[in-house]
Amino acid sequence: MSSSLLNARNPLSFLLRTFTLQRFSTTLTHVSDENKFNATLGTNPSFIHPTAIVHPNAVIGPGVSIGPFCTIGSSAKLGNACQLYPGSHVFGNTELGDQCILMTGAVVGDDLPGRTVIGCNNVIGHHAVVGIKCQDMKYKLGDECFLYVGDNNEIREHTSIHRSSKPSERTVIGDNNLIMGSCHIAHDCKVGNNNIFANNTLLAGHVMVEDYAHTAGAIVVHQFCRIGSFSFVGGGSVVSQDVPKYMMVSGERAELRGLNLEGLRRRGFSVTEIKSLRTAYRKIFMSTEANSGGFEDRLAEVEEHEDLAHVPAILEWLLSHAMIPPLCFQAGLNICMHLTDSYRPCVHPLFLQSY
Repeated sequence: MSSSLLNARNPLSFLLRTFTLQRFSTTLTHVSDENKFNATLGTNPSFIHPTAIVHPNAVIGPGVSIGPFCTIGSSAKLGNACQLYPGSHVFGNTELGDQCILMTGAVVGDDLPGRTVIGCNNVIGHHAVVGIKCQDMKYKLGDECFLYVGDNNEIREHTSIHRSSKPSERTVIGDNNLIMGSCHIAHDCKVGNNNIFANNTLLAGHVMVEDYAHTAGAIVVHQFCRIGSFSFVGGGSVVSQDVPKYMMVSGERAELRGLNLEGLRRRGFSVTEIKSLRTAYRKIFMSTEANSGGFEDRLAEVEEHEDLAHVPAILEWLLSHAMIPPLCFQAGLNICMHLTDSYRPCVHPLFLQSY
């Protein structure tokens, strides 16, 4: 029997087949594999691949693209124009802001009590794991735990970022951070804005990183340590003490190596500010210029110095040093290794909000 006769007897099936072919061709024709999801955003309010598993209670914003074999849990919320590449997953009480991208294999959130909140315009790389149970043995199963991530962060492949260890704590990542491949940010860490973590940067629990810090590859930071703003940690370092603002440290047991001069120049510090920081560094840390008083006496001397106290960078530095446990000092320096018990935390505004 001829095909024309079959079409005449079954006009409806013929029309359906023709419409399906046309619809398929207009959706996927002339679209390269790497741009398929971008193309669907322009042709459909939202796109969910037939092989994806999306719970009916999940909230999906307009323009969202969910690729093959993705999983979206019942309490998940996906903001506008998010893109989930094949095999990425969103579990538990997790919220993605607008225009987030989950690359293949990325996992965000889990089914533990608590919450994972990811801001807008974040990229989570291939097989990264963000917002899962911490590795703290003191965590009690069933306790709420939290992770809050700001905007415009790039979290690269195989990175792991854990939720907090207690209901009263938060793991917080700020804005505009580049977290390269295979980094680890443990429970209750506080990371500020505009930081760069090179590959295999490992932060233990409760570590604080302020703003514009830069770590080279394969560094380890001990729990409860603090990395100051505009500082640099050299590759392969083991940081077991606090890194002061503006400083450069390196070594198997990281020691102070001087000012982060190149970093300060790149961040727009003036020549005058850099010279003043260098003078203050010598007065506080260099044994040849250090007076016989304690560390606090030397800080007070710099604060009262006519040529230094008015420099904003110096004042910020002095305030941050009304601080905490030991600093990374140069080996052999005869200075007090412990400071006052007062502590002024530097955290992202997300941490200060009430959830």
